[in-house]
Amino acid sequence: MKCLVVIAHPLKDSLCKHLAKEAIAHLEAKGYEITVKDLYAESFAPTLTHAERQSYFTEEFDSSVLEQDLRQLKETQCLVLIFPTWWFGFPAILKGWFDRVWAPGHAYDHADDNKAILPKLDNLVEMKVITTLGSPRWVDLLILRQPVRRVLKTAIRGTCAPKCRFQMLSLYASESLSKEKVDRFIRKIRTRF
Repeated sequence: MKCLVVIAHPLKDSLCKHLAKEAIAHLEAKGYEITVKDLYAESFAPTLTHAERQSYFTEEFDSSVLEQDLRQLKETQCLVLIFPTWWFGFPAILKGWFDRVWAPGHAYDHADDNKAILPKLDNLVEMKVITTLGSPRWVDLLILRQPVRRVLKTAIRGTCAPKCRFQMLSLYASESLSKEKVDRFIRKIRTRF
């Protein structure tokens, strides 16, 4: 299965990069064909360009600088996202990847009546998410009601690839974890993914 692993953390020695390395090794051992897209290492430009935004409702989205990214997304069967949750949202670079690459004519089509969008990512079979949060689980779950999970599962996957299986693992209180807790989370990645 073709698998695109998208990593969004600026530090090379971060917990997210460590979890990415472990997840990649696990998926490769299971036979996944891995392509890694490290948004910070590639200096991915997250800002939607004027031409891209202007073409959102035209016959053809301006994909002139995104051809490789769009091709990767449309060929991917398993998408793995690995990122920190900051302020209960995505890092700006990952949000920009969604804004620019999950584009009309590629990830979805606008409906003729300009109502609901129509999914186009039939190729996407699995979406796996690994995120770290500084907050405890109860804050994300009870107070904020898991905003990142809802956006990914319902808004993004739900509208562009609704038949795609969704799994998400969140590592809470990640700024003060023992090695044992990190190792336990890695075992959870291997068990669930």
